Amino acid sequence: MDFEYLFELLCSGVVKGSIYALIALGYTMVYGIIQLINFAHGEVYMIGAFVAFIVTGVLTLSGHSGLTVLLLAALAAVIYAAAYGYTLEKIAYRPLRNAPRLSPLISAIGASIFLMNFVQLVQTPDFLPFPELISDFDFMEPISRYLSSVDLIILIVTTVTMIALTVLIKYTRTGKAMRATQQDMIMARLSGINVDRVISATFIIGSVLAAIAGVLIASRTGQINSAIGFTAGLKAFTAAVLGGIGNIPGAVLGGLVLGIAETLGAGYISSAYEDVFAFGLLVLILTLRPSGLLGKAVKQKV
Repeated sequence: MDFEYLFELLCSGVVKGSIYALIALGYTMVYGIIQLINFAHGEVYMIGAFVAFIVTGVLTLSGHSGLTVLLLAALAAVIYAAAYGYTLEKIAYRPLRNAPRLSPLISAIGASIFLMNFVQLVQTPDFLPFPELISDFDFMEPISRYLSSVDLIILIVTTVTMIALTVLIKYTRTGKAMRATQQDMIMARLSGINVDRVISATFIIGSVLAAIAGVLIASRTGQINSAIGFTAGLKAFTAAVLGGIGNIPGAVLGGLVLGIAETLGAGYISSAYEDVFAFGLLVLILTLRPSGLLGKAVKQKV
């Protein structure tokens, strides 16, 4: 066995899985609070990438370059995506909060289709080249064959985000309000918690993570188009379910398992069956453990 090739595939899989994990964290946070699958989450990721693309183009024409451009583009994408997430929750989901479960689900799918087609009409359905903003760091020369500077940033951002979200939910006042809202929304209101504000904050945090993922993956692949949100959103949702939706470490673990499975399957068998490996693994794990890898089994009262 070529262990060097295997290590190269594993590194690539971990990076891909980290991107899935960043987007999956948004899915899992929203579901954990209000039991809603936000199918428009992938489009927020796509919009973040497009905002970064526009800002990068403007700054590059102005003579700026490098890491500064990437940071400013990411900041603009985060602000825009946060506003989008807040607006989306207020317009598409909040009015349907007490409606039957199917209604907000249909609203989420409609919002996803609207956002994708909106960007397609405003921009273009074709792929656009995203500029390479960061060259490899000098200290990475020994491992540059396996990881680029963007790959390293992706790994660091995903790790820091998972730790920060865990601390936020377990040890902060906002996190306690989120957990109370998750357990019983009515009692949370009676306890003086502003439930609407908590839910809006959850959508904003998820949208910020999606925007960061959009900027990073665009920097890594070097191209974007209006359809990237659908594919990435579907894979991230799969990762969230795989790890146990509603569980933050589970979303990260699910993303890593999915990314590694795809990369190993594509590397040793065929890249044409990449999606087959991903969803086949999902079916297998959910058959053996329906609640996901780190999810808790919920007993239903009869």
